[in-house]
Amino acid sequence: MTENKSTHSVAVLGTGLIGAAVARNLARKGFGVRAWNRTPEKTQPLAAEGIEISTNPADAVRDADVIITVLKDGPAVNEAVAAALPGVRKGAIWLQLSTVGNDAIDTLAAFAAESGFVFYDAPIQGTRQPAEQGKLVILASGPEDQREIVQQVFVAIGQRTLWISDKPGASSRLKLALNAYVFALTHGTAETLAIAKALGVDPALVIEAITGGPLDSGYFQGKAAAILKGDFSTSFSVNNGLKDARLVVNALAGTGVHVDLAAAGLVRFQRAADSGHGEKDIAASFLA
Repeated sequence: MTENKSTHSVAVLGTGLIGAAVARNLARKGFGVRAWNRTPEKTQPLAAEGIEISTNPADAVRDADVIITVLKDGPAVNEAVAAALPGVRKGAIWLQLSTVGNDAIDTLAAFAAESGFVFYDAPIQGTRQPAEQGKLVILASGPEDQREIVQQVFVAIGQRTLWISDKPGASSRLKLALNAYVFALTHGTAETLAIAKALGVDPALVIEAITGGPLDSGYFQGKAAAILKGDFSTSFSVNNGLKDARLVVNALAGTGVHVDLAAAGLVRFQRAADSGHGEKDIAASFLA
């Protein structure tokens, strides 16, 4: 059932696992939503939920108050928004939710300033299930004067917004640090279970030993259970992990900080992808 009807219209560019969930939650909260995706087939299920489907970015954003980008990487975001420009109304708010990395966010912020957008750097913390449940955590940076409208969008798609800065860039850099932590947990869980198995120990005993102790966490339990079941249904794919791990490693190049875990995790993701597991969940690190 639709809640209080919003007077704001939103265009969602990118309807993959996260983008589709974002569009659905906005529509359910009463926003007028248009959606576009490079692969049109991915938008079709959204039409049944009252979301208007557009065949090109310019039509999707036409007269929209808020434009949301949820695409694979910086170049994909730049290309989509450049194609959308003929339909963008002056002063439109652009919420950039994709994980694009250190250099790309600066490029996108400069492009936004040149094109007259009110730009927010707002990468999200969370995968498919939190996105579907409207429980994402949004890491937001951007000007204060439009935050009232922006926060209405964030409340519709997330459980918490962490405001980082009034200037874009800081959020994307924080997201790199958080992803490094997620990948360390993922690879650590996968490799620990693989070590137990290789040594002739039932990996289920690893879970039993950790459960309820100081090393336990919901994330560990979820990934470990999936690995033992051989269930690698995608919440966040190995290919996306590979892309994001590379962003972490590249961002730290020349800083003097040695990102040994991130670099090793990048190699592990690459090995999993090369073995044909790229579209599986990052728990498929176990298969590497």
